[in-house]
Amino acid sequence: MTDLLTRPSYADGPASAAPPPVPPLPPHVISHHGGGERRWPRRVAGGAVLLALIAGGGTAGAAVAEHYTGTPAAAATTGTATTSTTAATQDASLAAVAAKVSPSIVTVLIDGRGESALGSGVVLSADGLVLTNNHVIESGGTVSVRLADGRTVPASAVAADTTHDLALVQASGLSGLTPATFGTDSSVAVGDTVLAFGAPLGLEGTVTSGIVSALDREVDTGTEKLTGLLQTDAAINEGNSGGALVDTSGNVIGINVAIATASDESTGNVGVGFAIPADTVTQVVQQLETQTR
Repeated sequence: MTDLLTRPSYADGPASAAPPPVPPLPPHVISHHGGGERRWPRRVAGGAVLLALIAGGGTAGAAVAEHYTGTPAAAATTGTATTSTTAATQDASLAAVAAKVSPSIVTVLIDGRGESALGSGVVLSADGLVLTNNHVIESGGTVSVRLADGRTVPASAVAADTTHDLALVQASGLSGLTPATFGTDSSVAVGDTVLAFGAPLGLEGTVTSGIVSALDREVDTGTEKLTGLLQTDAAINEGNSGGALVDTSGNVIGINVAIATASDESTGNVGVGFAIPADTVTQVVQQLETQTR
């Protein structure tokens, strides 16, 4: 089932319905301001059918490789040193991207009555204007932002676009932050390497990698449709909402907004995530900024 990182609490469902096991989380996520329940905002949309395929291994797998490539199985290890060198170079390049972008990523915290919400955000200005998903902040409550350096500062929601699921949050008393840089849709192609930034399951400062899997996807949440989305296999989970999807130049090409899951009970990453593309984001941000002046 497509998971847009928001779901009603189990209290809204049948009394017999038991929630799935909760994975271990950092202490500040398990207990937050008097023990209120932490949730990761998400939405649910149209169904997805997932099939598991198991590839043959051992000599059978080698025989299949030889059949399709014309390369003898014994020669399959040729070129390992070159491959390892290439992989090491790519890893170093991605590490540089992560180091460049991480200061521009924050965690957005919402404290309400009885529960708290957690999402991610992208720094837009040196004085603390932050972009996140509307569904992260729409429940209301007291807003705060945790910076990449560990500081937590008060903030307020200042503008929102429910149609595109984007919102602006202004953090207080800040200067000298590192704004993210945005790319354009024309620079994105299927197969491009990308990194996803955010706080999945409350694990702040997390970076995952993958590729752009598809362009111009449409996701129906049941109450609205999000269109023109990027699809990626970079691991995205609850808490990544509002975080950045970036290219290998460190430019934000999308804002994480959704994942697909196998069923109502499954909430983890299955390699199908979605992001609002950069051109849409920059247009909406310009419109929202005019509302704050």
